Amino acid sequence: MSESTIKRRLSEVTKEWEQPQLCGSGFVHLDATYWGRNWGVLLALDDESGMPLHVSFISHERVQDYINAVASIESRGFIINGLILDGMQSLFRQFTGYRLQMCHFHMKQIVRRYVTQSPKLLAARELNVLMRELTKLSEEEFTARYELWKMRWNATLNRRSLLKSGKTQYTHRRLRSAMRSIDFYLPYLFTFQQDECEGMPNTNNKIEGTFTDLKKNLNNHSGMSEQNRKRFISGFFLALKNAQSMKKREP
Repeated sequence: MSESTIKRRLSEVTKEWEQPQLCGSGFVHLDATYWGRNWGVLLALDDESGMPLHVSFISHERVQDYINAVASIESRGFIINGLILDGMQSLFRQFTGYRLQMCHFHMKQIVRRYVTQSPKLLAARELNVLMRELTKLSEEEFTARYELWKMRWNATLNRRSLLKSGKTQYTHRRLRSAMRSIDFYLPYLFTFQQDECEGMPNTNNKIEGTFTDLKKNLNNHSGMSEQNRKRFISGFFLALKNAQSMKKREP
């Protein structure tokens, strides 16, 4: 067959992703990935089975898209025991009625982005050491060490510099930004350690791995139009759903 024949037949494929009927309950990974700035995919994944619970194409990352995804999952019969998120602060403010877990990997990334991996400031170095141990500590241990760090470096954190305009600003603004991020996410860093959240993961690794697999497959077919990419993505998640359904039926 000629290349044009193959392309024509592929363009005639009309099977698209349909949100599946659901049952049961579990912890749900919720995240989005993008191709350029114009469009991406919002995915909800069941942690235990790896089953895609919700897939939708989005143009920008809006809170309403996440609200719609959660509402869609629940309307189809799935009970959400908790959500694993990766750092969009407005989502934590929105989903106050759910048990929320902030991904530890993304928490480390946020701090590293502000203070870098090898900072010169001693206070930042100590904070990096603490963040590297995040996954090994209990909530009580981490909180106690973090509060001790803030007390130890209180003068550094609150130091101000005089500007030419006569106004002052915090001298170590990026370090303070790292601190403010930890302050915000601290109530959500150890949800997985609560008794009622046994089995809840503390990272979004499962959904990140799914996105990596998807993009790896897409990269093998570079040059596709946006329409064909969306068709390919729908097929990828249909295949993933069918594979997980087969596993559930196996004795």
